[in-house]
Amino acid sequence: MGALGEQQAALAAKFEAVLPHLDERQRRLLLATEARSIGHGGIRLVARAAGVREATVSLGVGELDSGEAPLGRVRRVGGGRKRTVDLDPGLRPALLALVEPDARGDPMSPLRWTTKSTRHLAGELTRQGHRISADTVADVLREEGFSLQGNAKTIEGRQHPDRDGQFRHINEQAKAHQVAGDPVISVDTKKKEIVGPYRNGGREWRPAGDPVRVSTHDFPDKNLGKAVPYGIYDLAADTGWVSVGTDHDTAAFAAESIRRWWKGRGRHDYPQARRLLITADAGGSNGYRTRAWKTELAALALETGLNITVCHFPPGTSKWNRIEHRLFSHITMNWRGRPLTSHDVIVQSIAATTTRTGLSVHAELDTSAYETGIRISHKQMEALPLDRHEWHGDWNYTLRPEAYPQVNDTPDPFDRPSPDLAWLCHPALTGLPPHEWDTLITTLTTLHDTQRETHLDQRRGHRPRVKGDGTTGRRPVLTLADRLLATFLHYRLGLPQVVIARLFTVTPETINRWLKDIRQLLQSAEHTIQPTEPQLATLDDLYDFARTAKITLPAEIKSAS
Repeated sequence: MGALGEQQAALAAKFEAVLPHLDERQRRLLLATEARSIGHGGIRLVARAAGVREATVSLGVGELDSGEAPLGRVRRVGGGRKRTVDLDPGLRPALLALVEPDARGDPMSPLRWTTKSTRHLAGELTRQGHRISADTVADVLREEGFSLQGNAKTIEGRQHPDRDGQFRHINEQAKAHQVAGDPVISVDTKKKEIVGPYRNGGREWRPAGDPVRVSTHDFPDKNLGKAVPYGIYDLAADTGWVSVGTDHDTAAFAAESIRRWWKGRGRHDYPQARRLLITADAGGSNGYRTRAWKTELAALALETGLNITVCHFPPGTSKWNRIEHRLFSHITMNWRGRPLTSHDVIVQSIAATTTRTGLSVHAELDTSAYETGIRISHKQMEALPLDRHEWHGDWNYTLRPEAYPQVNDTPDPFDRPSPDLAWLCHPALTGLPPHEWDTLITTLTTLHDTQRETHLDQRRGHRPRVKGDGTTGRRPVLTLADRLLATFLHYRLGLPQVVIARLFTVTPETINRWLKDIRQLLQSAEHTIQPTEPQLATLDDLYDFARTAKITLPAEIKSAS
């Protein structure tokens, strides 16, 4: 109980003992005396302690200030104006019907979907014929045991039946690795942060009246972009490692962050290690359904010589991941109230995070580019040296440090279509003779490289690349020529994006992003795609059009038609 609560309780005990022996005016004057001695807020505090209206205490204060002589008489017992709820027996039930919880209340209640403030409640009751003020509504609600309540996060949603079993499996794996002296790490991507002079939650000490000035709107700066912090927390050493990315949060970025931790810290802390246990959430760039995540870890296992075991927390239980409350929460507290004006500020703020229990954090900027839209085929997955555990093999698996056959590992040339899509380059579909197509794709390739380098340079804050060619992970399976073909199919032949996505075996969102990018490149190249007739609506329409134009279709399409 706070200080005000204790004071109110003490006053209530005093009034309970004294007020029954006083007449009405004497009670008012006693309450007024107490209110004046308290000062600011005394009238409300005394009124609540005595169980009377604030107006009653205010009247007593006025009588004290007026200096009037004693009246020599008092109102008879029961005198004075009756309370509204006593004069109107239907008022209290009507009010309770309005504030009844939604699950039990009247579905036709006029305030079911409206903020139930005392002002709204008083207005609705008055409309129903019960004249009442907002203050009286508040008094009645308090008498009925109501108070202002916020939301309480207690519902976790439907629990997976094997949730507890998976927790036990993770615990057993962690104990076995730690006993053997092998590292156990918890990984996750922290919330992406917009970079720039934007408001950051929390407060910090500054001279009075001199807060840090930030932008009134949180629209991301195109040049600064966002920061993507990917964290690795070592459970045994109580140390953190955070790679702050400037590109996309992909499986390649996650695996590269773990690779950097191992090279920079892990192999020195665990020189005899032969295994590595990773605990991760069920979704995101390191999700259990993400094929690219397993593929990148297989490459990391081969590079480091470690058996890499991954145990995922069941869906909906990410808050149990140790990194959330052992690392990320402390980072958030460390930079509270401080605008994250640059990537350097973010990196330095993370690196300065410590706790009284000995947590230390290393942070570094990762300015590499990470392609999205990476596809891993069934054959590539089957070739991985992956052993699934007997218990929930989808959540628990180990990648062995073994070389494995690379299935279609060499990407197609970026300026040439994929072999299974090459038939779409026919002039009947593109409207371009072969030499004009070659000229256009050459121009777009140059513009694409320049555009991407400029974009990445801005996101790096005009810093030099930190390694090699600045790229990490596998190149996208679909090339620039594939994306251009998709653009011709949509804008020239009218094929819907959903249909193109099925043809290219990607999502409609990916097709939409490609169309936007290629359209910008075409504008830079001053090339316009002219619609033609007929406009196509389905894949069957496309195949029929191709046959009419005597285009040789792939064998699979022929057999399917």
